Amino acid sequence: MYIKENPHDIVHHLEYNAERPHLIIPEYGRHLQKLIDQATEIEDRVERNKAAKYIISVMGSLNPHLRDVPDFQHKLWDQIFIMSDFKLDVDSPYPVPSREMLQQKPERLNYPQNFPKYRFYGNNIKYMIDVANKWEDGELKSALIIVIANHMKKSYLSWNKDTVKDEVIFEHLYELSGGKINMKSSSEELLNTTELMRTNKKLSNKSQMPAKPKIMPKKPNNQNKNNNRKP
Repeated sequence: MYIKENPHDIVHHLEYNAERPHLIIPEYGRHLQKLIDQATEIEDRVERNKAAKYIISVMGSLNPHLRDVPDFQHKLWDQIFIMSDFKLDVDSPYPVPSREMLQQKPERLNYPQNFPKYRFYGNNIKYMIDVANKWEDGELKSALIIVIANHMKKSYLSWNKDTVKDEVIFEHLYELSGGKINMKSSSEELLNTTELMRTNKKLSNKSQMPAKPKIMPKKPNNQNKNNNRKP
């Protein structure tokens, strides 16, 4: 006797992912999730520990490129507890993580500048200017200010790609330093120091250039002269 099946009954036998339980760590797949769920329901603790170690070995084989990473085993044990929804009760060689620890949010980072006016200079320039403001007046402070101004000019040109006058850099330096560094009205000593640094830089570049080899004059070939003589 032939019994005609209802097509609606066949549809009910299919299992869709939308109807399945949510995967906590989808990278390991649903089969591994089912193994962990089965291990959680094992009543014998010895057998449950064996099942957990077997699952850890399977998880390690799925990520062979991470075996040389420090604390790799610790990471796997943390993941197996997380995938079991912290219901797996086994003897772990590492501290068992808690749900509260997983839900902790990192502290908010305090940025040094929220809305810097001259972003192309970066935060390091502002830090160097603050250091220069704390130094006493002298040759070291003057040299540091010159280094800061030169670096500011390089940073400006790397963003704007146009020529910039030194007066613009001096104005920005005066503003970023809170009016404490004023190179617009620099003394003659500071200008002499700048020229001295440029001269030393040129001399150091020349000293690093390889010396040109000396070309020795060729000696006359007496044999050719004798051959050219008329008999």
